Amino acid sequence: MAEDDKKFLLRLPPRLFDELRRWAEQDLRSINGQIEWLLHRALQERLGRDPLAGPDKRRKG
Repeated sequence: MAEDDKKFLLRLPPRLFDELRRWAEQDLRSINGQIEWLLHRALQERLGRDPLAGPDKRRKG
């Protein structure tokens, strides 16, 4: 984990956690890695660009 990564507590219902754990295991990821991958993918879809690539150059003002 990079030193500047943000840490926060995430509370999940047990059944949701179990499903995420199973999915993460299938994808050979940690639960944390799976959640990060899911959030990154959701933001890419919503923004139409890679959210880690920097500010959106298409927006003006």
